Amino acid sequence: MIRVLGFLAAIALLGFGIGWLIERPGEISLVWQGWQIDTSVPVALAAVLVLTILLLLGWWLVRTVVGVPEAFSHFRRGRRRRRGMTAVANGLMAVGIGDGRIARRSASEARRLIGDEPLTLLLRAQAAQLSGDREEAEAAFRAMLDQPETRPLGFRGLYVEARRRGDAAEAYNLAERAVKANPNAPWAGPALLELQGVRRDWDRALESVQRNAANRITSRADAKRQRAVLLTAKAFDLSDRRSEEALELAREATKLAPDLVPAAALAGRMMAEDNDYRRASAVLEKAWKRAPHPDLAEVYVHLRPGDSAADRLKRAGILQKMAPGHVEGALALARAALDAREFDRGRTALSPFASAPTRRICLLMAEIENAESGDIGRARAWLARALTAAHDPAWIADGIVSETWEPVSPVSGQLDAYEWKTPQESIAAPGSPLIDENMPTARESEPDQPAVAAPLSAPEPLPAAPPPQAAPSAAMIEPASAAASSFAPAVDVAPAKPRPQRSEVLLPLHRAPDDPGPDDEIDAVASRPY
Repeated sequence: MIRVLGFLAAIALLGFGIGWLIERPGEISLVWQGWQIDTSVPVALAAVLVLTILLLLGWWLVRTVVGVPEAFSHFRRGRRRRRGMTAVANGLMAVGIGDGRIARRSASEARRLIGDEPLTLLLRAQAAQLSGDREEAEAAFRAMLDQPETRPLGFRGLYVEARRRGDAAEAYNLAERAVKANPNAPWAGPALLELQGVRRDWDRALESVQRNAANRITSRADAKRQRAVLLTAKAFDLSDRRSEEALELAREATKLAPDLVPAAALAGRMMAEDNDYRRASAVLEKAWKRAPHPDLAEVYVHLRPGDSAADRLKRAGILQKMAPGHVEGALALARAALDAREFDRGRTALSPFASAPTRRICLLMAEIENAESGDIGRARAWLARALTAAHDPAWIADGIVSETWEPVSPVSGQLDAYEWKTPQESIAAPGSPLIDENMPTARESEPDQPAVAAPLSAPEPLPAAPPPQAAPSAAMIEPASAAASSFAPAVDVAPAKPRPQRSEVLLPLHRAPDDPGPDDEIDAVASRPY
C-alpha cells in the first residue's frame, strides 16, 4: 500500500512540474560556432532528456559488444558446473545404494568438469572405498588436507584407512595431528585417547581426558570415570617399583570412582601392606557396598597377614552383613568357614543358592564335603553338577572373558571396556557406522566396505561347556582366546604386569582303585534335596 501511494505521489509531482513549465514557457538562446538556436525551456529540457537516453543506450551497446567473450566463457563455466554438480548428486546417490561402478564413473566425470572441489573429493573417496580401492581413497583424503574446508574430513578418512590396514603408528600420528588442528573434533580426542591406552601411555592419556572434558567432547562424569581407570592402570604398573606413588594414584582413583573394583582392591592391599588397616577397611567396605566382588572379599578377609582362620571368618561375616542376600557375600563366608573348619556355617551360607548353583558354588561345596567327611561320592556329585552349572560372572570385554581386569580391551582398544558380567548375558553383536560422530574402534577391519557404511564385526562366541568326562579347571571360566588386535604389531606396547591369582584345589573325578562306587550312587546323592 505504501508503494502504491508513493507511486501516485511521484506521478502527481511529475504532472505538477510539467504543468508549471507549460505555464511559464520562457526562452533559451544558444549561439555556438556561428549557429544560433532559439527555443523554449520545455523543448530544451526534452532535448536534454533524449540526448541522455541516447548516450546511455550507446554505452550499454558498447559494453555488451566488448563483454561477449567473457559472457560466453561464464556461460560455459556455469553449464560445466551444473553438469558437474549433477554428476556429484548422481554419484552420492550411487554410493547410498551401493553401486560402486556408477559412483566411480560419476566421480571421474565430476572431477573432469569441476576439478577437486570439496564435494568432488568426498565423492571420489566414497566411490573408491565402495569399490575397495584403498589407494585411491587415501589419495582423495590426502588431497582434502590441502583445503581448509575439507581438512577435518581428510584426517578422519586417513585415520580410518590406517586403522583398517592395521597401521597403528600412522593412525596415532593422524589422530594427534587432527587434535592439534581442531581440538573440538568429536572423533579425534577419543581416538587419540584410545590409541594412547593401547600404548599404555597413561600420562598422555590423562592429558587427553582432561582436554576432551575441557572441550566438552566427553561429559564430566565420563571424564572422571576415565581418569579413575587410567590412574588405576598406572598404579598397577608402579605398584612394585614405586609403591608410595602407586598408593596415591589408587587412592585418587577410588575417590573418583568408588565402585571401581580394581582400584579399591589395589588401594586396600597397599594400605594393608603399610599397616594402615583402618583406611584399607574403609575403602574396601565402601566399594563392597556398591559392587560386591570376589577380589574385594579376598583382600578384605586377608587384610591382616597374621589373622587366624577364626578372625578371617569374622571379617567374612562382616561382608555378608553389608550385602545380605548377595552371592559374593555367601561365597566369601563359605570360603572362610571352610578354612576355619566350620563346615555347617559354610553350608548354611550357601544353602539359599543351592537350588540353582553356579560353578563356584558347586566347587566350593565339593571342597566342603571332602574336607568335612571325606565323602568322595557327595563331593563328586557336586563336581558333576559343576559341569553343567551356570557360569559365574567374569571380566568381559568385546566377547573376551578374562580372569583379571585390564584398563583397555584387547580387541577394540576401548578404555574401560571390561564389565563384571556373566558370559551369556554380555556377548552381543554391536553395529555402528565407521564414519560417525562416535569414535570407531579397531573393529573397522572390513576391507570391502566404505567408511560410511561398514558394520562392526561380531565377536567370537564363548567356548562351550567342557565335556562330561573332563574335570573343571581351577579357574571358574576359561578365558576365550583373545583375537589379536588389528593394530597391536605396530605399537610398542609394554607387557601387562601379571597379578597374583587365587587358585582352588579341586577333587579329581577319576575313581580311586578301591572305590567300587556305581554311577547310580552318585546320581542318587546329587538328586537329594539340599
